[in-house]
Amino acid sequence: MKSFCITVPASSANIGPAFDSAGLALNLYLTLQVTEAEEWEFEHRSPLLPETASHEDHFIYLVAKRIAEQYDKQLSPSRVVLESEIPLARGLGSSASAVIAGIELANQICGLHLTEEEKLNAATEIEGHPDNVAPALFGGFIISATTDDEDKVHSVKLKELNTDLILHIPTIELKTETARGVIPKAFSREEAVSANSISNVMIAELITGDYILAGKMMENDLFHEPYRAALIPGYSEIKQMAREYGAYGTVISGAGPSMISFAPKGKGKQIAEQLHSLFKDHYTFPLKMDQNGARVR
Repeated sequence: MKSFCITVPASSANIGPAFDSAGLALNLYLTLQVTEAEEWEFEHRSPLLPETASHEDHFIYLVAKRIAEQYDKQLSPSRVVLESEIPLARGLGSSASAVIAGIELANQICGLHLTEEEKLNAATEIEGHPDNVAPALFGGFIISATTDDEDKVHSVKLKELNTDLILHIPTIELKTETARGVIPKAFSREEAVSANSISNVMIAELITGDYILAGKMMENDLFHEPYRAALIPGYSEIKQMAREYGAYGTVISGAGPSMISFAPKGKGKQIAEQLHSLFKDHYTFPLKMDQNGARVR
């Protein structure tokens, strides 16, 4: 086995009303430097990563082991040095990036030659839904769906959006289980139709480039944001001020507590600086959409 490097982007899911089906990749990265070794070792070189666990308990190793065993292969020992720019428990797909990294680790060590479709299906099975793992794998803005009649995930990559992005990260963490716990377990048919219609219009306007209307639809979600708003510091204030400074719309990133704003091209940095001066308990900064997804070199 030769040495190699795996890079996986962060991701933001839901994007307002597209609950559990839409996500986009962000230019914050999890990086693994992998070299052949006599025994397994994981070294963390980022304050954003948890304390190093023994390899038997390391999440990425467990994912890689699961994939290797699925194909009747054994993982040869490796030294894995991890660096990360992705905060944990902030709604930025840290778990999804780790899942993709683990699948690719097994793919490289065991010479599995997995297709992108096989990687996506495996990642979705592990993560439970594709909205974060699909953009982490492919990059860009991805719409995904699973169907009962087929054992695979369908995904579509939208054209690159002509917008800037602004990320708002609060100092608190929010576990996904907590954020999911406040959402109703069922919706009436009328509620589901209304919520789904808003999502459809948002996606259509992102495709056609009507970002003003897309932004309005982003901020009219009925599936999850009304229930999670109380868990998100500055939720209403950030949305209001972002609009006043020129953003198209602001949504909860994934399960939160981070939020992400879509702004006119070339205005993101200015709007981010204005918002950062108002919300001192948030780290607010402009960032870009990653178009490449997971990479190996």
